[in-house]
Amino acid sequence: MRNFKLTIAYDGAGFHGWQIQPNVPTIQGAIADAASQITQEKIFIHGASRTDTGVHALGQVAHFKTQSALSTAEIQRALNALLPPTVRIVATEEVGPDFHARWQAQAKTYRYRIWRGQVLPPFEYQRALHYSGPLDEAAMAQATRTFEGEHDFTSFSASSGSEDDDHDPDMVRVIYSSEILREPDREELVYVVRGRSFLRYMVRKIVATLIEIGKGRLAPPDIPAIFEACDRSRSGPTVPADGLYLVSLEYPDPTDSLASSSFSRHASRRRSFSR
Repeated sequence: MRNFKLTIAYDGAGFHGWQIQPNVPTIQGAIADAASQITQEKIFIHGASRTDTGVHALGQVAHFKTQSALSTAEIQRALNALLPPTVRIVATEEVGPDFHARWQAQAKTYRYRIWRGQVLPPFEYQRALHYSGPLDEAAMAQATRTFEGEHDFTSFSASSGSEDDDHDPDMVRVIYSSEILREPDREELVYVVRGRSFLRYMVRKIVATLIEIGKGRLAPPDIPAIFEACDRSRSGPTVPADGLYLVSLEYPDPTDSLASSSFSRHASRRRSFSR
């Protein structure tokens, strides 16, 4: 049995998120159908992140196992020939049998785009949040740093739980970096966050809170109290999915046998918990 790692880019506007659902188009479903047609096997696609309806990706990662003798290049070409043009396999790699796109991810980077101009260009429709009102961008930038480190993100999550496990009681997450940037020569703010894992709607709730700070309704010193409250009503209302992009995922070096062994044990524990 061979194991293939896929790096995937997609425009999520026309899909009901990543995860397969009955009677609606999803990214996972589209790729699984195409892979099954190519290999003439029943293929299940394991994705690294269950992006929600309308969320985009530049570097989603998934894997699937098959007995097909096709090369990586042939699989990539065939998948792109069958998939809709809004979903592209940008890289295909044959990996070891223990590789798992979800359980072995060490870090994820997300980006959220806020268009600040008076008019949203038609090409940015469903690809960025449009807000042209006044914002204190300096205060927003200051507040982003308070999200770094280890925190209980209950106040910045959806009530249905976690992207890593919908029933995961652990709401503590580690954020490695958090910053908001002004795109040069563009009327656009971009929030970029990198962390080990994220709760459902977590990035969108953080962005909503930063916008509330930009409007003057909250201040950067309010963030620690919002963390401590563990109350979702204390953070800003969830911003739309339009501006959210899964940028990339990071994995251990496959040549590092100690890392591979450690992540295999971690994957085994997580699979046991999920059952």
